[in-house]
Amino acid sequence: MSESESGCCSCTGDVGRAGNDAAYRRALWWVVILNVGFGLCEIIGGFLANSQALKADALDFLGDGSITFVGLLALGWAPGTRARVALTQGLFLGALGVWVLGMAFWRALKAVPPEAELMGAIGVVALAVNVTAALILARFREGGDAQARAIWLFSRNDALANVAVVAAAALVFAFGSAWPDLIVAAAIALLFLHSSWEITRDAKRELGGRR
Repeated sequence: MSESESGCCSCTGDVGRAGNDAAYRRALWWVVILNVGFGLCEIIGGFLANSQALKADALDFLGDGSITFVGLLALGWAPGTRARVALTQGLFLGALGVWVLGMAFWRALKAVPPEAELMGAIGVVALAVNVTAALILARFREGGDAQARAIWLFSRNDALANVAVVAAAALVFAFGSAWPDLIVAAAIALLFLHSSWEITRDAKRELGGRR
């Protein structure tokens, strides 16, 4: 497909030119709005439901929205700068994972079951929001640079985490225990750490290839 053919329709994103693609920019704006908007709602819901998993997921939403906004600003920057932005994103995700893991361990010392019904309801809505964001970005996940892949990984993580939150809510309801909530919070943290490693690896590879 020629360059003119790939750019004639805004409904398809040319991942090789994601930084200059109007469809990609629109997709990022939608992801920012969805993640920041719902993240603010979910952090309140996490405190109301006394759910560590919801709080961790809300931080993921807010972090995803903030990092995607930075990625949106970085679209016009030089490739080397974009790789450094991706490296920063990866390190931020790793720090977030360590913090959530620590909070889950601290809450385990005085575990109190969360409100399972509220936790499950918020988890279902969060899953719908994240699946929407992931679908918006899906066509841009391959062929772009490290920064574009980083944004896709953030959205993918959100959707996977929400499936676990809903499952944890069902287990809390069934057994009246706080442990499913804490285990899912720890699992979300480990998912953060795994994606942090993938993002920093790709960014370092790009930075190394430009020397």
